[in-house]
Amino acid sequence: MAGTPGSQSNKGSSSPDEEGSSTWGAEAVARASLSDALRMQVADLVFFLLLKYRSKQPTTQAEMLTVVSQDDQDQFPEIFRQACQYLQVVLGVDVKEVDPGEHSYIPVPVLGLSCDGTPSGRQGMPKTGLLVLVLGVILVKNNHAPEEEMWRELGVMGVYPDKEHIHYGEPRELLTHVWVQEGYLEYRQVPGSEPARFEFLWGPRAHAETSSLQVLQHILMVNSRRFQDLWRLSV
Repeated sequence: MAGTPGSQSNKGSSSPDEEGSSTWGAEAVARASLSDALRMQVADLVFFLLLKYRSKQPTTQAEMLTVVSQDDQDQFPEIFRQACQYLQVVLGVDVKEVDPGEHSYIPVPVLGLSCDGTPSGRQGMPKTGLLVLVLGVILVKNNHAPEEEMWRELGVMGVYPDKEHIHYGEPRELLTHVWVQEGYLEYRQVPGSEPARFEFLWGPRAHAETSSLQVLQHILMVNSRRFQDLWRLSV
């Protein structure tokens, strides 16, 4: 409040420097408010698209515009871009265009995976983004990722074995039980290790539904979009 011109009204005229500071301060507040408003619009659109994802229903640009406030309609392309980027990078959901003429889209798991990483029969946030990252770590570890190295890599993203994650729930349960049962991962003792150490490998379902090249291309694309910054926003 002290930086606004109105706050100086009972103190006489301000110097040019003071007026300049007040003007820049007000503009900075306005920019921050606009940024916050757009972030809220992005969050609302992400939630809307997740509902469509869960119901396996397509949507249209016209329908998505009903989620965006009237004041921000002209910002829709940027809001849509950021929402799609967040879904793809953090949750592993692609928003694919179905009909360019109708501007219709449908959210699906990335890489054509048939499962979104959520335990069968349960509802929750899609976990494909984490699953693809785990598959990528296994690849760069010469197809055998020691358990301690896996958690070290995931820790960079704020994912820890004994700490519940806001999106992914219990990471250790996902990696050592759920995705093993789903066939995406193998979790086995390192042969001849004493004391026993464990490692992760691709499971048969991962080999059947995707490829090393597809996973690495996805990881490179995610990195090019500065995905660490996006991922940290979800922690």
